[in-house]
Amino acid sequence: MLKRSLTFGLALALLAAPLTITPATAKSNPKAPAKASVKAPPNVVFILADDLDTADLHRFPNISRLAASGTTFSHFYVTNPWCCPSRSSILRGQYIHSHGVTSNRFPSGGFPRFKPLEESTIGTWMKAAGYRTALFGKYLNQYPSPEVPRTYIPPGWDEWAVPVTNLYREYGYALNDDGIIVERGEQPEDYLTDVLAQKAAGFVSRSDPFFLYLSPTAPHRPANHAPRHADAFEGVKAPRTPSYNQEDVSAEPLWVQQRGRMSKRVKRNIDQMYRDRLRSTAGLDDLVGTVVSALEQAGKLDDTYIFFGSDNGFHLGQHRLRSGKTTPYEEDIRVPMIVRGPGVQAGRVDTSLGSTVDLGPTFAELAGAQVPGFVEGRSLVPLLQGRRVPWRDAVLVEFDKPDYAPGCPPTYRALRTETHAYVEYATGERQLYDMISDPHQLTNLAATADPALVAGLSGRLAALHACSGAGCRVADTILGERSDFPPSGVQWIGPRPQNAPHVIG
Repeated sequence: MLKRSLTFGLALALLAAPLTITPATAKSNPKAPAKASVKAPPNVVFILADDLDTADLHRFPNISRLAASGTTFSHFYVTNPWCCPSRSSILRGQYIHSHGVTSNRFPSGGFPRFKPLEESTIGTWMKAAGYRTALFGKYLNQYPSPEVPRTYIPPGWDEWAVPVTNLYREYGYALNDDGIIVERGEQPEDYLTDVLAQKAAGFVSRSDPFFLYLSPTAPHRPANHAPRHADAFEGVKAPRTPSYNQEDVSAEPLWVQQRGRMSKRVKRNIDQMYRDRLRSTAGLDDLVGTVVSALEQAGKLDDTYIFFGSDNGFHLGQHRLRSGKTTPYEEDIRVPMIVRGPGVQAGRVDTSLGSTVDLGPTFAELAGAQVPGFVEGRSLVPLLQGRRVPWRDAVLVEFDKPDYAPGCPPTYRALRTETHAYVEYATGERQLYDMISDPHQLTNLAATADPALVAGLSGRLAALHACSGAGCRVADTILGERSDFPPSGVQWIGPRPQNAPHVIG
């Protein structure tokens, strides 16, 4: 299905708001896209924030300039609203049920669970295509595990700078810097986000072609900030959206009903966390500016694709939920995605449904790299080029509650379509929201909606949860239309995957 493109004047405001999608035909924009550079192959930079929601990006000048010079995907979703499962999907281009990393800790998740999959990731694909690859920042939770040395570097990465202790403190950490452990202290120059920014600037200046996976921990809690931002955002309060401290949750699942309304003290704590997150994000914004400046000074900016996103979103008081992630609400599953690069139209918003499983195939197509048949996402390249192509109309979110996290929601599977958000819990409970008329998800329609609608959504959810490989690009499209199979421009390693049966519902 074809989508409407919007101009940058609405881009960051749309990201900040709870959004709806109205199916429509793409319209041309009077701005002509920049001509793609004749230089080949292009460089690729992927900046991945940690727990960054879509609100308030307009406060940050470098992120705002990045959006103004590129395309913003306003409906971009994670496969799981938790760090390690989501990052595993990015590295492999697979949904949770396929790669099997379902939590942040072993045995159900964490680095030890992902390690057997490391022989084939976006790092190995890009390296095989002739790229110099680097991963700076957070890799996966529980890295490194006891069975590997602290100097361990996974396959596919030419340069590596990843904390091995005190990952989230930003100070007083040990860094595996290309196989050498470097101890950092408590001084301003040790601030992790700044250290990563400088390493990134050096890498993009000396490497060509390159793929940089840059993964600061900002604004993950405790959301420590650089000293220069200590006085920023004083007095600012968390947004009081219509779902903030929601009054009536009687139709919601039991795990939501059990949350009492928030006290003044809880609200004050949320406001303080909000300010801390903004200050931490200010350092992230500086990192974006440093990377862009380094590319410009090296004469490589026009030959480089820059992707900016997050591993999951974050809620702050919505639906009576204090602060955190892991839920199927929009605040947790919808994340920023901004792309700038050769041929990418400036100041445009694309409302197509995107997923983090799309990133790997996208990087691969841009680089001319091969991807394995197990990849389940779609290349975003046709959308970046403004081409009219058939596209998915549903994305899948999966969450398995581990025993060690009693505060998390029950295990669930969720489907986000252009018009609805639908959730099924292991408890038998359901949620259904009309995202056109109820973008803040205040009214659960699961018990009152047309049974045919619920049955159709349930059938589609089951099909996506059972899909694998290329079959996922059938199950995510209504009536099982074969759209962009394989993803445009992507070469497959090994036998071409078999198509899955048509899905009706």
